Amino acid sequence: MGISKVLMLAAVLLMGLIQIQAFTNTKPFVKSSVGHSSTNQPVQSAWDHRSSAGASVTAIFGKKEAREQGNDSKKKKERPKKQKDDVIEVEGVVLESLPNAMFRCAIDGAPDTQPPILATISGKIRKNFVKILVGDKVLIELSPYDLTRGRITFRYR
Repeated sequence: MGISKVLMLAAVLLMGLIQIQAFTNTKPFVKSSVGHSSTNQPVQSAWDHRSSAGASVTAIFGKKEAREQGNDSKKKKERPKKQKDDVIEVEGVVLESLPNAMFRCAIDGAPDTQPPILATISGKIRKNFVKILVGDKVLIELSPYDLTRGRITFRYR
């Protein structure tokens, strides 16, 4: 029983030493002869693949170039809006603001006898904190199943 405890203790200590060495810098430091004598620089070894010309890590792996290409592609083309087959899009005006992001809206060009539509805000407008006020002109998607309810998908300027 005593030998197994000793072996267990030795294994735990050995594992601790291996972990400690894994996080320490194994490259020796030497005094630089160029510039300030107080600065320490690591010695370049044959296995070190980084260039000594002072290139940054992002330039080596091309992250800056990739980011610039991503920004250029966003500027070049505009995303096409997905067409939904089962919705009816109409333009309307907000008549009344209700609690829980609900609005009463009147459809443009509809007769006055038609009751107003109860519309809620779409997720995209909610996410981007677009403020909708009474009197704003909006684009409303109506469901073909219930033409008295809709979703506000765009606020015109």
